[in-house]
Amino acid sequence: MATMVPGTQPYGNLPDSALAVSGDRIAWIGAASEGRARAAAQGIPAEDATGLWITPGLIDCHTHLVYGGNRVEEFEKRLCGVSYEEIARAGGGIQSTVNATRSATLQSLRESAALRARRLMSEGITTIEIKSGYGLELETERRLLQVARDLGRELPLSVATTYLGLHALPKEFQHDRQGFVDRVSGAWLQNLAAAGLVDAVDAFCENIAFSLEETEQFLRAAQKLGLRAHVHAGQLSDMRAAELAAKYHALSADHLEFLSEEGVRALKVAGTVAVLSPGAYFTLRQTTPPPVQALRQAGVPMAVATDCNPGSSPCTSLLLALNMACTLFGLTPEEALAGATRHAARALGLQQEIGTLETGKSADFALWRIDRPAELCYGLGANPCVSVVHRGRIRS
Repeated sequence: MATMVPGTQPYGNLPDSALAVSGDRIAWIGAASEGRARAAAQGIPAEDATGLWITPGLIDCHTHLVYGGNRVEEFEKRLCGVSYEEIARAGGGIQSTVNATRSATLQSLRESAALRARRLMSEGITTIEIKSGYGLELETERRLLQVARDLGRELPLSVATTYLGLHALPKEFQHDRQGFVDRVSGAWLQNLAAAGLVDAVDAFCENIAFSLEETEQFLRAAQKLGLRAHVHAGQLSDMRAAELAAKYHALSADHLEFLSEEGVRALKVAGTVAVLSPGAYFTLRQTTPPPVQALRQAGVPMAVATDCNPGSSPCTSLLLALNMACTLFGLTPEEALAGATRHAARALGLQQEIGTLETGKSADFALWRIDRPAELCYGLGANPCVSVVHRGRIRS
């Protein structure tokens, strides 16, 4: 059992072990022999997992799962030398997905998002964070967040929702940036929060998106409503967005390809998780990786996510993201797996509930036909997941 509880044993390993579930909670963890004896004595049903590894349910802590259309045409353009920034400035990029999403039916959004969610779930994922951000108007943003909430009710999956209010400037506000930021930070945010659709907020703080001042206005408004934050920081340039995230004690700063020593120190002091997105780094063919060694030395927790989105990371495999985090960024397999379990849980503010196998926590775990946990970061296209338990129920 790879409990992923930090300590002296790699992966928090408990050899020849067992766990018991009561309701939706882990009720007991101990030696397999004792578990068998207890089950037999009390007439409790037991599942034989001999020869398998058990890990916490995996957590994808950064996705843009709900959207319309795709951006395969831009993929072709980038392969021909057109940059992500050039495409965005020409009206493509996020804006093209906004157009497709606004025109999509509610049913089509639900069906496509559920398909992506099930692909992720097949790899042992029990919790997914889902951002909005492809509506850029109140009613479409509401639809995206509602679809995300519905997925959490209709699938054996836990969903955390994030209002990505500042993602891109919509075309109808091209000559009124401040008006858009005011709406996102004011009436729109208040409306969505009052409807119970928002667990946290997010902003794309970047030279092709929103400034530090605009981002701070949004974060300040969210803070007044008691909402935690994530920040897209340092993906294309260092605008000191990581320091801003730290100032507001954001749950996470995400991407971080461009991050200064000051930014690293700020994240450490604030307890903000660094969420790495190797899928986007790979797809955009970036050449400046996040400063993993500096984050490691500072003790900043590093999570790993798919960043599933139609433009920069059309990825529905967290296991592939773990491999990329190792091969492209230099994480060890143990660091990568921690990044999809306990650190991903912290990036969502859920570390007391999920992310490790401990008595009293939610009974979310996955069973794998592997010889050692590092195999979860090793295979390309392999899926050794045998079974998943979500909130105490075996997922079919």
